[in-house]
Amino acid sequence: MSTQRTLTAAMHREEDWFVAQCLEVDIASQGQSPQEALTNLREAVELHFTEAPESRRSP
Repeated sequence: MSTQRTLTAAMHREEDWFVAQCLEVDIASQGQSPQEALTNLREAVELHFTEAPESRRSP
């Protein structure tokens, strides 16, 4: 079962790069264009939420 979530992205420019950050889960990514930064951020957030729950537990 797939769950949809609405998350917020903030973006700023650092020299030649655009940095996108998901504010709810403190994940960031970058790209050479705003679209690339958002695409990379989406991939990183999806990986965060599809990670196995066991790997998030403390030893």
